[in-house]
Amino acid sequence: MAWKETCVMDERIQFISEVLRGDYPMFELCTAYHISRKTGYKWLGRYAAHGAAGLHDLSRAPHHHPQSICESVRSAILSVKQDHPHFGPQKIDYQLRKRYPKWISYPAISTIGLLLKKEGLVCCRRRRRHASPTQPPLTQGFAPNAVWAVDFKGHFSTGDGQRCNPLTVSDQCCRYLLCCRHVNRMSYDLVKMQFERVFRDYGLPWVIRSDNGTPFSSHGLCGLSRLSVWWIRLGICPERIEPGHPDQNGRHERMHLTLKQYTASPPAATLRLQQERFDTFIQEYNYERPHEALDMQPPGSVYVESLRRFPSRLPEVEYDSELLVRKVKQSGEILLGGRAIYVTESLGGEYVGLESIEEDRSRIWYCRHALGELDHKHWKIIPAKIYPLSAGVNPCPVPKST
Repeated sequence: MAWKETCVMDERIQFISEVLRGDYPMFELCTAYHISRKTGYKWLGRYAAHGAAGLHDLSRAPHHHPQSICESVRSAILSVKQDHPHFGPQKIDYQLRKRYPKWISYPAISTIGLLLKKEGLVCCRRRRRHASPTQPPLTQGFAPNAVWAVDFKGHFSTGDGQRCNPLTVSDQCCRYLLCCRHVNRMSYDLVKMQFERVFRDYGLPWVIRSDNGTPFSSHGLCGLSRLSVWWIRLGICPERIEPGHPDQNGRHERMHLTLKQYTASPPAATLRLQQERFDTFIQEYNYERPHEALDMQPPGSVYVESLRRFPSRLPEVEYDSELLVRKVKQSGEILLGGRAIYVTESLGGEYVGLESIEEDRSRIWYCRHALGELDHKHWKIIPAKIYPLSAGVNPCPVPKST
């Protein structure tokens, strides 16, 4: 004999039909179907009100949400999101408080996030594993203009097929974006021109942090390039991250992601229109977009210009009287004891100082930066081992990380 197949709906319909026939009292039917009399009368009431459709299970969702946001608040949140498509819940909360200061209460940030997710206005990111922290001797930017970060965002093509190379400079403490300009080539002359404009507008920092690419670094002694030599002459310490570790310049790299979202997704039709997007982004990023690390204040409300102004002429290179001064030829060599010793072509035309530290060993200085030690026995230079280029006396007055 086969098993009798049944389902919940069949049982409920059969139960109701037997109740309506009236052959058995309610308590006996409920006992036979293994339900309470309360449940039996509930199904009978639903059948009387809605027919057979009333025997289906109802939604367990509450009929009333006392903590739900009203339609006006919902519209305000969506309006802010429409005006700022890349803003998350925290920044939208900041804008709501700024636009509607007379509201008695504001929705929680988690509520704003749930509404955006429900409306399909946010996308979930893949969680990434955090890299293990490194301990390079990088200067901490505890004050405005203590450390600036510079980098090329990475080239991309505009709508007409032209190559765009955005050069970006930002303040590490205030996250203030000092420069975002397209340059035709990553050359010394063009990058120096942009830095001259930034230095005139904002003054000089103590440290400029970069990667090891052109024109910030070279394959010469201590990675000196013509640009970093110019910075040193201005009293700025060039500081480079370790190769393959962009996380050591993470704040600047994170800004690049925002820059791409706002200006290059998709790119503009021409380079001129792309630069207009960069200029608009600088204004919004510095003065309108709140930053979580600044207590939801825009960077422009925190940043102040440097008191160290850009000089009209480069300061002269001076050394103590105890040092032996030699001029570097354009070929990168110095003459010492009748011998030509190669230093680096980046210092061509500059003066270096040699400090005697042992009988057959001298330390080579350029301004306040120790470049290495000269072995007089073998007439070769041992580069400074401290990485990055901060082997000498760092002019930055802020403390270093340990």
